[in-house]
Amino acid sequence: MRDFKTIRWEGDVDGQCVIIDQTKLPEDFIEINLNTAKDAWQAIKVLAVRGAPAIGVAAAYGMLLGVRKLKEISSFIAELNKTKDYLDSSRPTAVNLSWATTEMLKIGEAVAQTTQDVDLCHKTLLEKAREIQSDDERRCVAIGQHGADLVPENGLCLTHCNAGALATAGAGTALSVFYAAQEQGKSFKVYADETRPLLQGGRLTAWELNKSGIDVTVICDSMAGFLMSQKKLDLIVVGSDRIAANGDIANKIGTYSVAVLAKEHNVPFYVAAPFSTFDMSLENGSQIPIEERMREEISTSNGKITVGKEVNVWNPAFDVTPAVYIEGIITEEGILRKNGHEDFVVSIKKLSEKLKNDT
Repeated sequence: MRDFKTIRWEGDVDGQCVIIDQTKLPEDFIEINLNTAKDAWQAIKVLAVRGAPAIGVAAAYGMLLGVRKLKEISSFIAELNKTKDYLDSSRPTAVNLSWATTEMLKIGEAVAQTTQDVDLCHKTLLEKAREIQSDDERRCVAIGQHGADLVPENGLCLTHCNAGALATAGAGTALSVFYAAQEQGKSFKVYADETRPLLQGGRLTAWELNKSGIDVTVICDSMAGFLMSQKKLDLIVVGSDRIAANGDIANKIGTYSVAVLAKEHNVPFYVAAPFSTFDMSLENGSQIPIEERMREEISTSNGKITVGKEVNVWNPAFDVTPAVYIEGIITEEGILRKNGHEDFVVSIKKLSEKLKNDT
C-alpha cells in the first residue's frame, strides 16, 4: 500500500515544506525541502512537484514562505500580492495553483487588516495552507468513493499521465477511483499510457499503482487505439488541470487522442477532479491557457540528441478534450452527467450554486 506522502509541512512557521522530487522517480526516492518562495516556484516549474492539486498545495505553502521573514505589518499585504503573482507565473494551465494562492491572499489580507501582529499573520497563513492540504485529502477520498462503482470486477481500465497520490495531497483523483475499488475487494487491471514526453505514466503512475498492489501494465501512447481494438476496455479515467464551465477539460497532452479513440471504440471516458479544478470564468475549453515547455523535453532522450538542432519542436504540455467525448466528471460531490445535453453546463452550474450556498 502507499507508504509515502507527496507533500507535507514540517514544524511551525519557521519550518519547511517537504516534497518528493518526482523528477527522480522511479529509480530514486528523494525528498527535498522548500524553504523560500523561489524554492516552491522552481519545484513547480521543473515538475519536482506536479499534478494540479499538489501544485496548489505547494503554492499555498509557498505563499507563507514568501512572507514569513517579514518583521513589520506595513509591507505584508504588498509582499503577499507579489508572492502570489510570482508563484502564479510558474505554470499557467492548472487552475488549482491560482485558486490556492487566491485563497491564501484573501485570508492573509483579511487578518492583516485587523491586527498589527505580523506573527499572527504568518500563523494564519500556515493554518490556511494546512487546511487546503487536508481539504484536498478529503476531496480525493470522496472522488474515489463516488467513482469506485464504475470499476467492474475483473475489469480492464486505462489511464493517461499521473493523477494519483503523487499528483495530490491525498490518494489522487483518477487513481483514487482505482484505490477505492481495490479497497472494495475488486480485482481489475490498469493499463497506463507512458505519457510522452516526460513519461509520467510510465515513471509515476506505474510506480505508485504497483506499490499499492494494483495490476498495472505500461503501454506506449501510440498503442492505446490498438489496445481498444484488441481488448474490450471497460473504463478510462483521467485527471484534469482545468475544467471550463461547459465541461471541456485540459489535461496532459495526449488525453484528447485517448478520448477520441474511446468514443470510436465505445469505451466510457471519465474525468476525475475536485471542484477547485473548475474555472467558471471560462465558457469553454478554447479559453484555457496551454503551457508550452522547452524543446529539450522532446529533442533529447537519456542525454542524447534525438531531434536535430536545426529542426523546430512544438511542445504543448496539455491539450483540450471537448465535453462531447466525456461520459461523466467524477467530483467530490458526485458524478456530473450531461443529462441529454452535449455538454455539462447545467450540471456544473448546479454544483457551483450548491457549493456557494453551502459556504
